[in-house]
Amino acid sequence: MVAPTDKAASSAHRTLRVAIRRQSSPGEAPRVEHFEVPVEPGANLISVLQAIAANPTTVDGAATTPIAYDSGCLEEVCGSCTMLVNGKVRQACSCLVDQFIDAGESITIEPMSKFPVVRDLCVDRQRLFDGLKRAKAWVPLDGTYHLGAGPKESPDDQEIRYALSTCMSCGCCLEACPQYNLESDESKWPESFIGAAVISQARLFNTHQTGGVLAKDRYEVLAGRGGVGDCGNSQNCVQVCPKEIPLTESIAAAGREVTVQSIKRFFSGR
Repeated sequence: MVAPTDKAASSAHRTLRVAIRRQSSPGEAPRVEHFEVPVEPGANLISVLQAIAANPTTVDGAATTPIAYDSGCLEEVCGSCTMLVNGKVRQACSCLVDQFIDAGESITIEPMSKFPVVRDLCVDRQRLFDGLKRAKAWVPLDGTYHLGAGPKESPDDQEIRYALSTCMSCGCCLEACPQYNLESDESKWPESFIGAAVISQARLFNTHQTGGVLAKDRYEVLAGRGGVGDCGNSQNCVQVCPKEIPLTESIAAAGREVTVQSIKRFFSGR
């Protein structure tokens, strides 16, 4: 058996310095607490937060509470553990500590800035889900069960729609979007930019042969205030999407369809 080198031994016992922006309640002023956490190779940020929960003590020796955060699947499927890491939005479950150890062994973790903070790293993403409701992002099946199997889709359509269907509603694209801003007044949500995630999901269900029966309703939403016309084309969304969904393609496709529908309505009067 070969003895581990000094470099290998040191890499297995490392201490990560972590600064976390905390907020005990929605109306309380935020504060920053610093921790030192022992980490192993391959550790992700969730394991760092779990280590802090096991020993909630700051670097100054002050006892504190475990960090509040959202997490579910731990495999980049549920989309709930979205947060800012060194200023970049990403999923904590797939964010490996090794990416930051070589960059100075220090990281800063903050909650997303485009959604109201509930506590610490937990935010309220209700506005995103309300946007999906506005766009009727579902396939209407009521009253169709007696009709038998639905229409078959071509492999090409399946390939396009599968990529769109991987959306986790994580909010990464919305956090990176300069047109999508924090809006705590729910009455203003229908007037503000609906975001790339909702536009892409509208495209997903519009291209579904059964879901397409609501396409006109969805385009009405996307053509209105806060719709696809409010996109500034910064393309930040597609750069940060953890699923690499072609969001800019969806926005362009939705824009074309909205234009076509508007022309048809102009000449037909309906």
